[in-house]
Amino acid sequence: MTFKQRSFYFFFTFLVTCATLAQDFEALQYRTIGPSRGGRVTTVTGTAMLPGTFYFGASGAGVWKTDDYGTTWNNVSDGFFKTPSIGAIEIAANDPNIVYVGTGSDGIRSNIISGKGVYKSIDAGKTWEHIGLENAGQIGAVEIDPTNSNIVWVAAIGNAFKSNKERGIFKTTDGGKTWEKVLYVSEETGFADLELLPGNPNVIYAAAWKARRTPWTIDSGGKNSEGGIYKSINGGKDWEKLENGLPEGLIGKIDLAVSPVDSRILYAVVEAPDKDRGLYKSEDQGKSFTHVSDDVRLVNRPFYYTNIELDPTNPDIVYSNANPLIKSTDGGKTWKRMSVPHGDNHDIWLNPDNPDLLIQCNDGGANISHNGGKTWSTQYNQPTAEIYQVAVDDQYPYWVYGAQQDNSTLAIPSMAPKASSPANGSDMMSVGGCETGPVIPMPGNHYIVYNNCKGRFSVYSKKTGQSREYSIGASNIYGHNPKDLKYRFQRVAPIHVSPFDPEVVYMGSQFLHKTNNGGKSWEIISPDLTANEPDKQVISGNPITRDITGEEYYSTLYSIRESKISKGVIWTGSNDGVISVTKDGGATWEDVTPKKLPKGGRVESIEPSQFNPAKAYVAVDRHLLGDTTPYLYKTDDYGDSWELISTESNGIPSDYTTRVLREDPVREGLLYAGTEFGMFVSFDDGGTWKKFQQNLPVTPITDITLFRGDLILSTMGRGFWILDKVTTLQDENITELGETPVLFKPDDTYRYQTPWGGGRFPEYPSTSVIIDYYLPSDSIGGISLQILDAQGKEVATIVSDSTKLKSTTEKVDDMSLSMTFVYMDEKLGTKKGLNRFEWNLQQKGAWDKNKRRRFKNGPMVLPGNYTAKLAVGDETFEKSFEVLMDPKLEVDRVSLTDMKEQQELQFKVINLLSEAKMLQDKVEDKIKELEKSKVGEAKIKLYKDILKELKNDEGAYPEVVMVAQISYLYYIVSGADKEPGQEEKDSYQELLAQFNELKQKANL
Repeated sequence: MTFKQRSFYFFFTFLVTCATLAQDFEALQYRTIGPSRGGRVTTVTGTAMLPGTFYFGASGAGVWKTDDYGTTWNNVSDGFFKTPSIGAIEIAANDPNIVYVGTGSDGIRSNIISGKGVYKSIDAGKTWEHIGLENAGQIGAVEIDPTNSNIVWVAAIGNAFKSNKERGIFKTTDGGKTWEKVLYVSEETGFADLELLPGNPNVIYAAAWKARRTPWTIDSGGKNSEGGIYKSINGGKDWEKLENGLPEGLIGKIDLAVSPVDSRILYAVVEAPDKDRGLYKSEDQGKSFTHVSDDVRLVNRPFYYTNIELDPTNPDIVYSNANPLIKSTDGGKTWKRMSVPHGDNHDIWLNPDNPDLLIQCNDGGANISHNGGKTWSTQYNQPTAEIYQVAVDDQYPYWVYGAQQDNSTLAIPSMAPKASSPANGSDMMSVGGCETGPVIPMPGNHYIVYNNCKGRFSVYSKKTGQSREYSIGASNIYGHNPKDLKYRFQRVAPIHVSPFDPEVVYMGSQFLHKTNNGGKSWEIISPDLTANEPDKQVISGNPITRDITGEEYYSTLYSIRESKISKGVIWTGSNDGVISVTKDGGATWEDVTPKKLPKGGRVESIEPSQFNPAKAYVAVDRHLLGDTTPYLYKTDDYGDSWELISTESNGIPSDYTTRVLREDPVREGLLYAGTEFGMFVSFDDGGTWKKFQQNLPVTPITDITLFRGDLILSTMGRGFWILDKVTTLQDENITELGETPVLFKPDDTYRYQTPWGGGRFPEYPSTSVIIDYYLPSDSIGGISLQILDAQGKEVATIVSDSTKLKSTTEKVDDMSLSMTFVYMDEKLGTKKGLNRFEWNLQQKGAWDKNKRRRFKNGPMVLPGNYTAKLAVGDETFEKSFEVLMDPKLEVDRVSLTDMKEQQELQFKVINLLSEAKMLQDKVEDKIKELEKSKVGEAKIKLYKDILKELKNDEGAYPEVVMVAQISYLYYIVSGADKEPGQEEKDSYQELLAQFNELKQKANL
């Protein structure tokens, strides 16, 4: 290539890139499908001033608020917070409008999301301001001075994965404009909790904690000098370490509670070895402590739980949030378990004026009680599920599958299934396996679902409800030193179904395993495909509490993919940074790890190209090693060489850890990337990236799949989301938009009878053809969209110009009984840039006197070929599409011929209904005219008698007469796709004859 050619190519690429990056994708909106089942909530609070108002903070879903005692919850942090991870929420004692939030939860799991500092609201959560401490990492506590809401304290644990100086106790006296670090131990030790002394907020207690996560272990605690309890009596200027009666050796996570009714009493639950663990109590403001209880339930997995709270009216009533939730009524000496809707408990808040009114949270959500915990509000109104991955089946509508952290696997429909009306508006079913997944429906047979549960493979049958386990090794690997295991399975061990044979399944330990018969027998088809460094094969949990749940098994496979276009080309990635490929189905393997990739990262996803068998993409996550850099790579020579496609300057921020990278199945070079904080898209094979967030909340994107033109996401905190029909992105015009309007080709669309009604959640759309178009400038004169059938006959015309039709929402133009159906819809956007309109497939309905109802509720068009014709000024643009028949109708033996016969009858009934309504209108006008002329009752009686045969009487349960009967016949004929019944045909003929008789009698 010559220099001039290179220059031209660069210039052309630059222009295309600029056009793409300038494009606004706001018209392409995501929708949430749930589930409505709650996920992990780390902190809760309320206010005595508004007893029905509560807040909760989730590990990956932001801040939510209720003002009706938990009947409904609404997110209040979306659009304001840079992170969805919440550590602490506090409401000012003297003003419920003032709320402070510390981000970054204190339960430092391996999938924890980093905090981004502190936020403040002065209008009860309507708006928020970021007020600093951006690098404080995970925040354990926020406390507000009850006498001055501008004085706020923060306990910062720090970065969970590396040393940092932003650990300690921070204080602001000006509402967050400036912060002072008033207590600091080291770059390794942060603070998990702090408490202010009731009655004297200048007295502060703070709990130091040395903690760090690595991919292979959790370190919680250290030498006594590295942890413990500190006290200040002068507003943080000076600090004393409290030691009398507390553990003298190793010390870990600590949580504190001070009695509001007796400020002498201070409780501390302490992680410490053996008999030193448990609850300590001071009755002299910390001068001395007594060890009250070593009950192991108080410090069950302390890095994750450890929360103590007191009844605000009685210092002897103590609550401990761990696993389980336990309560003491004798100052912590004895404990009883409390029943809550879900296990794994994190926080509790009790109303100081009425301690029986309380809110508590756990890994299943937040729940409110009015009777001291005897009964609780539901957790099925909080769409905050943490989902590990996403898969879809091939039924229609397709269902979406995944595994919810600390719950079950699940499958939910992408659209509302017909004839379903579950109590909470959504369908959900468990499909075997457990919280970790993956969960993958068998291609071609969605009744069979492949599962993993913490390294154990199973096959679930929807028909029988049975799950048949076929675990590799057939042994429980929990609690083992990984170096002693025959097979090392991560708790989210990958499974992958071959694109060439649905009975061939791959699963990864340190080896790649393969089954040809759905798991009944397995073979190993690889050597160890991990780095397997001996110093990383250790028992997790140091130096105090052992914790081995499978999260910490390092040097295991984490992603597996077989090429869809070249059988036997299989790629694997390990959670210690090794990428491998075989081109012969596992006979030989190559380590093809990029040479410049820093070692040890988790290969979150591998994506073999669907256009070139030598090409693949990987996403690598090193945040557990303290490195949040996004690592996206591609190769086009089977891994011999790699190119980093997530550089510092090409679009993805430097701290947006990458979780998943997928290639579009239609357009080569169109890529979708899911990161820790949202979505990105590239049109030039990773050369440049553009934010693709739109209305999607800030939350980690854990997986992406593309199916039937839809982009389907799983998230770590907000369940599943779908962006319907990304077909427009696959069109080459999307990167060449200029001064000419563009109508993009609509996707072929299934004609599906969606149910009536539905609430805000889940967002199930009605059937529609999605039509995207680009306008180079705002269209002042409005635009119009015609829908034409295969014969060129106009089905409907939608216009945007509200001045012509004098409407603020949608109104049908009165076109009498002609077949032209024109209506105005403001959703037919006229703004500059990309616009999206959803045509509902409806044809013209019956005439109505009420103009708002006129011509509405017509039948959907039949399956067939159609054309969308967009008019912008003097220019017109056409694109064809097909309306497809619902594939389920074939099972019910409903044919297109049946539907044509049905529609013929529908239009006959519609025309009859229109004429009957018009006759009724004329008769009513005639009666009014005669009454005004005072011609006498005898002459009016004829028309009143006719009206009685046309229109139902007023009142309850009137006899149903002609107009209502015709309406009911239309309902019967149109309720479902079918061959019309003979009774319906006969009824139409009878009503037609009756109407003609009345019409003749009225002679109007």
